[in-house]
Amino acid sequence: MLRWLIGGGREPQGLAEKSSVQTIGEEQIQNPYTELLVLKGHQDIVRFLVQIDDYRFASAGDDGIIFLWNAQTGEKLCELHGHTHKITAIAPFSSSDDTEEKTDLIITASADRTVIVWDCTSGRQVRKVSCFHSTVKCLTVLQRLNVWLSGGSDLCVWNRKLDLLCKTSHLTDAGISALVELPKNCVAAAVGKELIIFRLSASNNGSEGWNVLEVKRLVDHQDNISSLVSVNDLTFVTGSHVGELIVWDALDWTKQASECNFWDSSVHPDVQPEIKLSQSPNETSVQHLTSDEECVFAAVGKGIYVYNLQMKRVIACQRTAHDSSVLHIEKLPNRQLISCSEDGSVRIWELREKQQLPAEPVPTGFFNMWGFGRASKQANQAAKKMQENTPMYFLELVGDLIGHSSAVQMFLYFGELGLATCSADHLIILWKDGERESSLRSLALFKKLAQNGDLQLRL
Repeated sequence: MLRWLIGGGREPQGLAEKSSVQTIGEEQIQNPYTELLVLKGHQDIVRFLVQIDDYRFASAGDDGIIFLWNAQTGEKLCELHGHTHKITAIAPFSSSDDTEEKTDLIITASADRTVIVWDCTSGRQVRKVSCFHSTVKCLTVLQRLNVWLSGGSDLCVWNRKLDLLCKTSHLTDAGISALVELPKNCVAAAVGKELIIFRLSASNNGSEGWNVLEVKRLVDHQDNISSLVSVNDLTFVTGSHVGELIVWDALDWTKQASECNFWDSSVHPDVQPEIKLSQSPNETSVQHLTSDEECVFAAVGKGIYVYNLQMKRVIACQRTAHDSSVLHIEKLPNRQLISCSEDGSVRIWELREKQQLPAEPVPTGFFNMWGFGRASKQANQAAKKMQENTPMYFLELVGDLIGHSSAVQMFLYFGELGLATCSADHLIILWKDGERESSLRSLALFKKLAQNGDLQLRL
């Protein structure tokens, strides 16, 4: 049973009647999140959650306010006011040097065309900049260089005190929608359909100045790039609004592999035919990408897909994982995935290996279909061997978290502290392991009783 610990939120509304979407029973044996804390404070859509340290996180959204929270207790630690329009990007930036202690900072950008650096301990503004010609849509911190980047109609490089080090010339009115760090002081910026590679370098004249130079433009995508993710120092991946997924070499920026036809597991459970996704933008758009270095996990339309980088193909999927578009997906340490959707749900999946079945002979062409040709036997043997050596996987639904009444924008995973989700219903929910929380309460009660007993003995 799901237990509500802090009430006051609106009751979750009934979701659309489920058809092809999987459902799960009430027991949900593998789902530990059976308690929840409802955190209230925002007055509009909450779009962003960012982790500050092991127990603190920040939330931001369309009301322009940033809240800092305790992930264990749900306590509101601080309320940051300074923006006059919605927040468009947020990033943590913890830094320290020889003369200063470690400082936990967050950087926020807003539709009011300002960027603010905040001190997470004191809640004060470190600095505010309002020299932008357009809204900053993305922020990226380069910890190795101790600088951070803002992307809008141009790319700006800043130090942590918000001193502008250098910037590009005006790119496009649409501007940069996403950034990802690459090796050798490079970054990849998504600008419409193009992927622009920039290189950062210190000035040669001995000053503290920096230069940012455009070194290459990649035009392989057929539609606007919607998601970027760095896999490791050798690889990064991009996704577009028409369902293209491209794997890139992070050192020379060449295309290593691509996937435009995601297979449909409902056609045949053991064979993976390439079936073109429908061309509806809502069905094909790659909303979010994440990776564990072995695989890339993609939120595509209403579905989630697992793309193996070594095999260069999709190895598992749920084409209809939710009733509406999947907005965010993350891989957990224990072969589990979490996804959230516009339908207001948060779902937990486990990647499991299928039991191998004897491979069926596979026809290899028009003539072989009618029994002509002599290559049929060899082709069938090769296909059978490939199937025997290729592990098959599937995604099983093991948890269904229903608490929000509107689109869940994203979430943060805090390990044993649980899961934080934010939504268009203005709420943040902390999902907790019910068994663990019950044990902690029992332990706290035992300690309190023991202390009271010692006090009585002293009296």
